[in-house]
Amino acid sequence: MTTPMLSARPLCPARLLFRLLLPLALSSLLLLPGCGGKEEKAKKPVPVSTAKAEKRSMPVALKAVGSVEAYASVAIKTRLGGQILEQSVRDGQDVRRGDPLFRIDPRPYEAAVREARAKLERDQALLKKADDDLRRYSGLIEKNVISREQYEQTEANAKSLAATIRLNQAELESRELDLSYTLISSPIDGRVGHILVTQGNVIKANDDRDLAVINQIRPIYVTFAVPEQHVTAILQHMHEGTLPVEAYSSSDGSFLESGALASLDNAVDKTTGTIKLKAVFSNEKILLWPGQFVRVTLNLSSREGVVVVPSRAVQAGNKGQYVYVVTAQNAAELRPVKVGTIMDGLTIIDSGLEGGETVVTEGQIRLVPGAPVQAAKDAAAPAGAEGAKP
Repeated sequence: MTTPMLSARPLCPARLLFRLLLPLALSSLLLLPGCGGKEEKAKKPVPVSTAKAEKRSMPVALKAVGSVEAYASVAIKTRLGGQILEQSVRDGQDVRRGDPLFRIDPRPYEAAVREARAKLERDQALLKKADDDLRRYSGLIEKNVISREQYEQTEANAKSLAATIRLNQAELESRELDLSYTLISSPIDGRVGHILVTQGNVIKANDDRDLAVINQIRPIYVTFAVPEQHVTAILQHMHEGTLPVEAYSSSDGSFLESGALASLDNAVDKTTGTIKLKAVFSNEKILLWPGQFVRVTLNLSSREGVVVVPSRAVQAGNKGQYVYVVTAQNAAELRPVKVGTIMDGLTIIDSGLEGGETVVTEGQIRLVPGAPVQAAKDAAAPAGAEGAKP
């Protein structure tokens, strides 16, 4: 018995088309929810940080790194040779002008003074005798009792003794001056450094060694340099009055003291294109120390009623600098601005922004003009700045 063969039925064109389009339709249905999600994501507000643009007075200043220098510095040396018998100071001691520091053995110089005084007294006695002889010989020569030559010799002796006495007086003054040099006193008010030659040592006259170094630190100088293009402005403001200078710690930026500009160098350094300035500080609290590096702010003037924003709000684009402003509808508006002086953490906006407007300080990279925004954290503009950067 044979099994009959089954023949394949051809599909109709309509069913064939349905089977081909069915997978495409199902794929389209699966993609529809994804498109709706992207649209919702585009409309979701972008979280940003904001701050208010403020209108205030801001100082115009120059900033630099300065070096603290002693107001006066004296290396104590000896003019005489001898043994140091007394040492009246110690390391780091504050001294006043005239305070005793060291005493050289005075005995050789006291002997020299006595010798010079004895010579003077001897010659004064000889001069008195010569003057008496000259007066007596004046009467005798009129009577032709003595010769003219004898009279002239007596007169010459008297004049010679008078000159010798003047020489003896000068020598005595010199010896007394040497004796005074045995006591070494402080020539200025200041602070003594390390004692380099102590009591008991023998030193020679005009010894190369310093006994000690005294630095005057109240008041004190701070020297710094600024670019030469600011010389004209500095001179103009110096003619108008005293220019305030502020010193800050180079380590943590903390404020140290306020001072005043004291002097301007007489030439620009050709190698660096800068000019040196020197400010003076009272340094009553001894916060400034010779050799210390500090940050210096030279305040030239003040700009009144300028618009100020945090510097991080200002962005740079192909067409210049701009900020994102948050509108009343909480949308981002790209606003071109003209930037003025840049402060520590603050930027002066010369044009393009009004005081009271809200600007974006963080999150600008996710923004496009017109995008909805949500302020994650309002950040107020800093209360002030240490100084301006030219």
